[in-house]
Amino acid sequence: MDKNFLKSSYREKLIEHLFIGEILKLSWVSDQCSIEVSKPEVDNQGYDLIIENNSCLRHVQLKTSAIGARASGQKVHVALGQKHSGCVVWIYFNEDTLQLGPFLFFGNEPGKPLPNIMEFRIAKHTKANAQGIKNERPEIRVIPKGQFKVLNSIEELSGALFGEST
Repeated sequence: MDKNFLKSSYREKLIEHLFIGEILKLSWVSDQCSIEVSKPEVDNQGYDLIIENNSCLRHVQLKTSAIGARASGQKVHVALGQKHSGCVVWIYFNEDTLQLGPFLFFGNEPGKPLPNIMEFRIAKHTKANAQGIKNERPEIRVIPKGQFKVLNSIEELSGALFGEST
């Protein structure tokens, strides 16, 4: 039994909690204790978390991949571009230890909206319909991996999310 495949939803939620814990821990050890985290009740606007640090508010879409995975991009809902300081955090993790990092970041500096994603390729459904056609998903764009900034630590990611002083 491969739990990474059979229990992928469990693992994804666990990584989300580990990520939140790392961001909160960084705030704690830097004597800030200023991070607030909220989650949407419904997942239809392109983000998983709202993270606020003092007056900096981020709508964050989380993506995850095991280290060594071959994902060439990530699917992102266009509604994320309408959210305050929307961004995508792509978390790489060690499949055996669940150690997080490196992190990939797609977004602008705090206070600025997500870069325009409308020019990226429109995503298609992973499953075909009865006629064997994979229909387009007009509200979803595929952002190539090369568009993400590589950040090697939670400290670097925090700087990208909230500015240099966290």
